[in-house]
Amino acid sequence: MRHPQPGTWHADPAHFRRPSRRGFLQVGAVGALGLTLGDYFRVRAADQAPKAKAQGLIHIFLPGGCAHQETWDPKPYSPMEYRGDMGVVPTKLDGVVFSEAMKQCAGIADKITVIRSMTHGEADHDRGTHNMFTGWKPSPALVYPSMGSIVAHELGVRNNLPPYVCVPNQPTKFAASGYLSSSFGPFSLGADPANQNFQVRDLTLPNGVDEKRFTTRKDILAAVNDHFASAEKSDQLAAMDTFYSRAYGMISSPAARSAFDINAEPANIRDEYGRNAAGQRMLMARRLIQAGVRFVSLTYGGWDMHANIAQSVRAQLPPFDQAFAALIRDLDRTGMLDTTMVMVSSEFGRTPKINGTAGRDHWPKVFSVVLAGGGIKKGSIYGSSDPTASEPQDDPMNIEDLAFTVFHQLGIQPEKKLMAPGSRPIIIVDDGKLRKDLLA
Repeated sequence: MRHPQPGTWHADPAHFRRPSRRGFLQVGAVGALGLTLGDYFRVRAADQAPKAKAQGLIHIFLPGGCAHQETWDPKPYSPMEYRGDMGVVPTKLDGVVFSEAMKQCAGIADKITVIRSMTHGEADHDRGTHNMFTGWKPSPALVYPSMGSIVAHELGVRNNLPPYVCVPNQPTKFAASGYLSSSFGPFSLGADPANQNFQVRDLTLPNGVDEKRFTTRKDILAAVNDHFASAEKSDQLAAMDTFYSRAYGMISSPAARSAFDINAEPANIRDEYGRNAAGQRMLMARRLIQAGVRFVSLTYGGWDMHANIAQSVRAQLPPFDQAFAALIRDLDRTGMLDTTMVMVSSEFGRTPKINGTAGRDHWPKVFSVVLAGGGIKKGSIYGSSDPTASEPQDDPMNIEDLAFTVFHQLGIQPEKKLMAPGSRPIIIVDDGKLRKDLLA
């Protein structure tokens, strides 16, 4: 964040200026309406927030550093040591090709935007993952909240469902709530929806506990919580109370419980997505967004391919290809694509040249991110990498601008400041701007 230089004096700072007559009239009007100044400023903040185009977001993260050359940005005309062993497939966009293993994604290219110029400076897995989950570069001074936790904090609970869910589990410490209360952290399924006997952890009542007994236990626990809350104030207690409240809401609400019941999906839909980790995780994400969850984060595969990259990609990419294409088609035909943003990312890309073990190494200078839905332009390639996929050639995209644009589409004001314990207010996105060329 930018702050005034030490020793710099600013004449007539805003908080010392004499209030204007208009200001007194505004305060008087606030009182006449029965509002507190806090209410007034919350209304003002809501008025200034961008109008939401997206009601929810599905973040599909490919951990390990997914190669852009073998997926969204192949280079068929570059020398062999750069392009690798994989071929390409034409897409619905004139002159645009994807990897040979992305035939189904090629068929939905007219419904998505591929950013081929994503860039940052972190070649370390942890630091790159931090960037993509938080929209911030790592800092030793502060633990930043994930984008999912920001969404949970700003938009809150809907339909008795947690606002932020990880499928199947929280994939990284950077997916957590950071300096925000832990009550804004993710709810994790605890099991893979691709499992034959899939069941969400702690979502059903234990054997022998009926609804009446459940309600009695809830009342007793509430009394105990009240006692401890009056004796000690802490984030852990407040967060635990929030978690219990949300858990009771989910357990006692048939509609909330049914959101997690993937077996309720028709067999043909489950088959369309694929009866595997990629397919069932993306289908679960769609169910949760449809039911009212605001942010779903899911992971698929392992993409740290330092050796035999063509063989590894051919094994892992087809299930993703089927699932992602099915997700976009499903959202589109149900009308949800207009109000649901989908983002595919990885912590970085892979080196331009194939290495001595037929793989590629870490490369953050340029890689690809995919966006779809929620007011994002359809059928678009944003930016480009150079002929050897070594660095951005046009319209480089940084993490701040990506996060700014995502929050804007969700109706969250990226310039808003949040309070970090023991610190000054922290802006949601530092030095980012809206990339209007991404928007429909």
